[in-house]
Amino acid sequence: MTRKTAAFFDLDRTLLDVNSAALWAKHELLSGNISTLQFGRALLWNLLYHLSLADVEQALNRAVQHYRGRLYDDLQEETRRWFDSVVAQHLRPRAELALRAHKQQSHPLVLLTSASSFEASVAASTWELDAWLANDFPTDPDGRLLGTLETPLCYGPGKVTHATRWAEANSVDLRQSYFYSDSYSDLPMLEAVGHARVISPDPRLKRTALKRGWPILDW
Repeated sequence: MTRKTAAFFDLDRTLLDVNSAALWAKHELLSGNISTLQFGRALLWNLLYHLSLADVEQALNRAVQHYRGRLYDDLQEETRRWFDSVVAQHLRPRAELALRAHKQQSHPLVLLTSASSFEASVAASTWELDAWLANDFPTDPDGRLLGTLETPLCYGPGKVTHATRWAEANSVDLRQSYFYSDSYSDLPMLEAVGHARVISPDPRLKRTALKRGWPILDW
């Protein structure tokens, strides 16, 4: 069986020119759902994440506890409204060109992100990607969040696990596929594909990309 080439894309600071988690934190602050102190902590965490210094698993597990008891569908709809009004405008122009170029080559487009399934599904729909892989949240029989995350997390090596499962189910060869990312935390996935593409990278990823000879793109 002939296997296909796919193009995987990180979201924050790759397709987007911002970290959307910071925009969501601001939305939560303005909505009265978090305090100024919690907002400050969220911004600090985002900075540490960008520098690959954060314990992401611990931070995500702590953050999702805040949403325990919320209806999954309600949070999905809130995220859609927020994304349409605040986030969609931050798509990098050259990211749009890359999406178009891969689509013209009939490469499946896959969003591979540590963001929430709520945001990933809206982003994939908005920009017409074929699939999304992200962090999702179990619910009780009434559709309310349990305050936990599905495992493995879609982060670091977990992204490779999610991508591998998707690739096997869709006859895709990772070794001939592409992955675009800005973050050193995505090194396992960049190593798993045949065509790593580094976008406006953080300092550690830039050093690694220079050593590996990976293309560094300024979007």
